[in-house]
Amino acid sequence: MYTTAIITLSDKGSRGERVDVSGQRIRELLPEDKYQVVSYTLLPDDRAQIEAELIRLADEERVDLILTTGGTGFSPRDVTPEATYAVMDRNAPGIAEALRAYSMTVTKRAMLSRAASVLRGKTLIINLPGSPKAVSEELGYLLGTMEHGLDILLGRDSECAGHDHHHHHHHGEGAHK
Repeated sequence: MYTTAIITLSDKGSRGERVDVSGQRIRELLPEDKYQVVSYTLLPDDRAQIEAELIRLADEERVDLILTTGGTGFSPRDVTPEATYAVMDRNAPGIAEALRAYSMTVTKRAMLSRAASVLRGKTLIINLPGSPKAVSEELGYLLGTMEHGLDILLGRDSECAGHDHHHHHHHGEGAHK
């Protein structure tokens, strides 16, 4: 099981003026047998508050995974990536790059995403978009590979050689076609 926190970043949502559809969508899409959602928060687009919550979840709650939704665009209020970079120990940009590349196949507007993906200690933090549709697309695309990354991060990846062998075998099949 991966202990997971969901944070929705929305000024209106935090004031109760808008229902948090995207945060609920993340919760629905995470397989219950693998992900234990231990924290679910709505915060305004406030960098200091976001940083404090990310640090609390990673350092005190020691969750394995933090998924944020919202605040990743060009609006002056969009500060989620900045808060995420501010608390990171190590960058893990490939996840954000992959999500953008995948979303680009759906809409060119994906290039306007500034979402980050980083590591803080043994916590993986991934910024997801604010729209429920985009959240569904990206999370579905991400899950399997994200789990592999979490297993490595958490030292649970005992079949490293097995994975590798399977990986090469898979490439071999492709080459024969």
